Amino acid sequence: MSPRRIGRRFATLVAGAATALSLGLANPAPAAADVVVNATVCYNTSQAGPYAGIADQAASIWNAYTNNLNMSKCGSNLMIYYTTGGGSYAVRRSLGNGYVVIDTAQAQQYAPLRIMTHEIGHILGLPDNYNGQCHLLMSGGSAGTGCTNPYPYSTEAAQVDRNFGGFGAEGAQVFRDSWPALATIG
Repeated sequence: MSPRRIGRRFATLVAGAATALSLGLANPAPAAADVVVNATVCYNTSQAGPYAGIADQAASIWNAYTNNLNMSKCGSNLMIYYTTGGGSYAVRRSLGNGYVVIDTAQAQQYAPLRIMTHEIGHILGLPDNYNGQCHLLMSGGSAGTGCTNPYPYSTEAAQVDRNFGGFGAEGAQVFRDSWPALATIG
């Protein structure tokens, strides 16, 4: 194992421990049938139009920042779509499965790579965090149009590692309000 990979794993473990301590008790492990360890999330950009390359960049970011996850263009666990109007959002059917829709109008105001990486974060089990802090990827649009950070913070990456290590969020959820509607901006 390379020194860089060891350093990343150590940083993720430290961040995970810090998060667990700040939350009190860690989430209990799901039933054995739900445990996902070192998973590959196969994504598909055939319907992503001009955002296919951005989806590839977002997958590379998640691969670089996590240890228990491999995002690969190998199938359709995660479908990427685009639309005009209606907002960007993610629908998670289960951990690592669902779809992301990128709104072209919002992608003209906000950084498209930040939107894509954020919405994929929902598919990986992360909730929105509307605190306006740009360094937190899951703060989404609350950080403003000037925030272009597409990288998960160490605690966000650690949560994804825990999720794919068998200790995280499960179940279907829809994340619709990640980015302010155009009518409410201004």
